[in-house]
Amino acid sequence: MKLNTTYKPFGIGFDQLLQEFDLINKKNSTLVPPHNVVKLSEEKYIVELAVAGFKTSELEIEIIENSLVVTGEKLEKDDREYSHKGISTRKFTRRFTIAEYVVVNEASLKDGILSILLERLVPEEKKSQKIIIK
Repeated sequence: MKLNTTYKPFGIGFDQLLQEFDLINKKNSTLVPPHNVVKLSEEKYIVELAVAGFKTSELEIEIIENSLVVTGEKLEKDDREYSHKGISTRKFTRRFTIAEYVVVNEASLKDGILSILLERLVPEEKKSQKIIIK
């Protein structure tokens, strides 16, 4: 099944974010952890990252300048012997470019999926204004 990886600009600042996700996937589809981008509305998106094996205390989310940075690092050493280890728990950093005025509203971890709710909140003084012609 071929996925549609063409994103149209949304005009609210998520177009750059979505284009970067697409570019990352084209360059290397094995990046850890894999992610989804879910559109809730024109102003709200959820970024989901598959982080099976990580606890909340082992994950960190930051906005640094115009980047959303998600890092994970296991705090406890796993001394078990594996015949096959298909679930990666190695340290990772995922960095995504975000537009101006995009904020993280909340983040949650459930069933191995880290969900990050992003919303674009443009201040009133920065929004377009309709000028009445006299």
